[in-house]
Amino acid sequence: MTSSKKLSMTAKLPLIPVILAGGAGTRLWPQSRRAHPKPFMRLPDGETLLEKTYRRALNVADGGLIVVTAQDLGFLAERELARVSAQALATSHFLLEPIGRNTAPAIALAALAAERIANGPATLLVLAADHLIADVEAFSADVRLAQTLCADDFLVTFGIRPTHPETGFGYLKLGAALGENGAHVVDAFVEKPNADTALAYVASGDYLWNSGMFGFSTTRILAALGEYAPELLAQVRVVDQARSEVRSQTHYPLEAFKALEDISIDYAVMERSPAVAAVPARFDWSDIGSWRAVSDLNSRDPDGNSAQGDTLLIGARNTTVIGSARLVAAIGVENLLIVDTPDALLVAHRDHSQAVKQVVDQLNLREDSRATQHLTVQRPWGSYSILEDGADCKVKRLTVLPGQVLSLQLHHQRSEHWTVVSGTARVTIGERSFDLESGHACFIPVNTRHRLENQTATPIHLIEVQVGSYFGEDDIVRFEDRYGRV
Repeated sequence: MTSSKKLSMTAKLPLIPVILAGGAGTRLWPQSRRAHPKPFMRLPDGETLLEKTYRRALNVADGGLIVVTAQDLGFLAERELARVSAQALATSHFLLEPIGRNTAPAIALAALAAERIANGPATLLVLAADHLIADVEAFSADVRLAQTLCADDFLVTFGIRPTHPETGFGYLKLGAALGENGAHVVDAFVEKPNADTALAYVASGDYLWNSGMFGFSTTRILAALGEYAPELLAQVRVVDQARSEVRSQTHYPLEAFKALEDISIDYAVMERSPAVAAVPARFDWSDIGSWRAVSDLNSRDPDGNSAQGDTLLIGARNTTVIGSARLVAAIGVENLLIVDTPDALLVAHRDHSQAVKQVVDQLNLREDSRATQHLTVQRPWGSYSILEDGADCKVKRLTVLPGQVLSLQLHHQRSEHWTVVSGTARVTIGERSFDLESGHACFIPVNTRHRLENQTATPIHLIEVQVGSYFGEDDIVRFEDRYGRV
């Protein structure tokens, strides 16, 4: 679209990956839930999908990353990046959404943030945090091709060569070739087809799966938003102007964020613009969209079974068992997916793995917390596991990480007992502060300000027994909190 001279000049724009990390956590329930969705799940090799995405993105980045995630997941996203690179964590930025509003607002906010970071235009590489790509070298080569197309003023999308007539993906209809580099103009974005149409798409060779990964310069995407979604861009600028920044985190006001249109970048821009180019991926790709896809990551025995965790399979065929803390035994079964967690067990036929979302929908209708929360809940200061949840008491096991501190708080409807199992806790109750060592306990009366802190270099483990008439999280009144929850 432009001259080669402009291409060589514009290609020097810094490349900033934008990682979209969140999701409702429905298709991989019960391991994935809204409070701990798919990008944060550990795969059989011990890494999360987000961790793998970070490594892939840092391999092509010209500096740090931009991570867009839910406000309640920001600390988890930072924790995963710290596992990859402390240096990258120090140069990355986390845009924390108070409520989900799809990819168009997220990308628009990221474009504005990127121009502040780069002190001018930059090239964005937009990646989903829950995709699995093993061939990092091929991925990097395709990113470099996308950079040249971005420099030539294209909006770029990455397409995947179909391996079968998939009805769960959108498709890209390819148009004219853009030179000999393999890229094409996109003639059309096509919604998820029925089985016969998908078969025809694959047979034609003219269609790619829409991966949901994109590349464009900040100048180009903001101009396109201004042309095709001007009201959305105006709303985004209002939200961006009202942002607050703490360390590497950017926070946005809830009421202004609610006003943003809930729309994808595909609908807002990509399907409307005539300047969209597709890079057919030369790398392997999976969106790990079902338990069947997860099961394919594990090696199989001669009977087609795969197992993870403490499992025992006898006379089973084509069955996947994913265990957690207890033994799971499967005898004489075929074509099953069995996923065990401490508070929920999923048993499904392999051919119905996409229907897991219906379970979550039913749980949400019942207002059942198992749709969204695990028994072990991650917090910025560590985690807690629910050991008992009765009508008259609630028992938790808390882990407080080194250097972390819980908020200064009180409760109106419950008292608490803390017993330290290991480590030394710094405890504040009312006006008194003291150290509580392993094997010792303390009592916190109702309506009393209190705080728990780990001033040591090792984690603290303790048991918390709550006694009262109500144990909801909304009975926490915070006065001071280093994680911005006051």
